[in-house]
Amino acid sequence: MYYKFSGFTQKLTGSSSSTAYSPQGLKPTVPVESPAMVFATPTKVVTEAGTTVEYLGANKVPDLQRIFQTSDGVPIHLKRGVPDKLLYRTTMALTIGGALYCLVALYIAAQPKNK
Repeated sequence: MYYKFSGFTQKLTGSSSSTAYSPQGLKPTVPVESPAMVFATPTKVVTEAGTTVEYLGANKVPDLQRIFQTSDGVPIHLKRGVPDKLLYRTTMALTIGGALYCLVALYIAAQPKNK
């Protein structure tokens, strides 16, 4: 037996095979051609000749692996030098400043109101 969802009673009801496989609201036709894939190929630069393809940018992974895998006693989050130190110190300053601001706000909120 075939079943179909009834929009009136909001339940499954018995039906014939042709109506069960043709639900309401769906188009019976399929598009003739499939849509173009958006992310199928990586970003490329095509030369004027059109025969050779060069990818944008160089592969930096081997250089970064060499930097991060050296055992020089420097923590991993500070391996790249001054920019990492600047980001680390800014993050720590904002964290400490935010914690102090929260403590001051809690202290002010804990004080009774003066009438």
